[in-house]
Amino acid sequence: MNEFLNKVILDNPVKDYLILIGVLLFVSFIKRFISKGVAAVLFRLVKHWSPQIAEKDFVNLLLRPLEYFLLLVTFMLTIDQFTFPGILNIHIYNKATLQDITNTLLALAFSMSIIWIMLRLIDFIALVLEKKADLTEDKTDNQFIIFFRDFFKAIVFIMGAIAFIRILFGPSLVEKIIAGLGIGAAALALAAKESIENLIGSFIIFFDKPFRVGDNVKVDSWQGTVEKIGLRSTRIRTLEKTYVTVPNKKMVDSILDNLSLRTQQRVSLRLELGGDTPADKLLQALQDMRKLIGSNQNILEGFVVNLNEFTKDTFVIQIIFNTYIIEGSQYNALREAVSLGIIKVLADHNIKMPGTSTNVVLTDIRN
Repeated sequence: MNEFLNKVILDNPVKDYLILIGVLLFVSFIKRFISKGVAAVLFRLVKHWSPQIAEKDFVNLLLRPLEYFLLLVTFMLTIDQFTFPGILNIHIYNKATLQDITNTLLALAFSMSIIWIMLRLIDFIALVLEKKADLTEDKTDNQFIIFFRDFFKAIVFIMGAIAFIRILFGPSLVEKIIAGLGIGAAALALAAKESIENLIGSFIIFFDKPFRVGDNVKVDSWQGTVEKIGLRSTRIRTLEKTYVTVPNKKMVDSILDNLSLRTQQRVSLRLELGGDTPADKLLQALQDMRKLIGSNQNILEGFVVNLNEFTKDTFVIQIIFNTYIIEGSQYNALREAVSLGIIKVLADHNIKMPGTSTNVVLTDIRN
């Protein structure tokens, strides 16, 4: 038995191969339990940050990358005790041998596992912050979290790419790349000018907060509800239910009207009455219209009902009032009630309009 275990195959005794296989099988069997235990310990360390996060959510995020990391580290530590077979250590490309390529692949796999764990930790931090943001009515916090989650993930990917380049081509290439950034950065900045401007625009939007997710905005010829604020652009659901993507630079540079921030709505009515209307009827109609407007609890003080101008054929009455009602259906109901009331006043006094239309102009007042 000892003779068989000590038999050398590919420069290593059989017992070393059996130990490697046994260790890997054992770790494969218990890796889930160990990973769950490590994740549970880490969760207890960060639990006080967000009590509303369930341990299951945290464990599910880290379980697979921890299993992969544990199995890989075990394999690397065990295989390190082996002597690489000389017969297999052939030159593959240039001066690189099969052993060099194997070591490089292991280093890449190890770096990938670290990046995977870092990405999952970023997801967990974002999950914690999202749970806290859900407790507030402001939806901007949620979008802000998504923005920076993607931003930090991009940084991790860049760091991973640099690590991969260093492993594959050596530190000298990384140093050359860093040294060349002085010249390359100018060319890159010129080529990516619009992308950089949009990225800066996204930071301005998040910190200055001219609008938030869920706001009804009007920019240039587009009006709709903001559904997402990204690194490069803002997505708007228009009144026609189309999905418009507007670059963040344009959202910052253009004149933007945030309709959701209005505190009042202004209604302006222009009535043209027949020029043959007697003065006493006209005066009484004006008084009744003032009573009608003033008796409505949804109309603010400071309204205007007066004879604005007249011609040889018409008397022009101007009616202007403000209301706190912003919601569409309630606002339309108020406007309809006022219009019907005015029509009734005219009918009571037997006053006719000279066949011209009544123009309704809506404007907004921001306090």
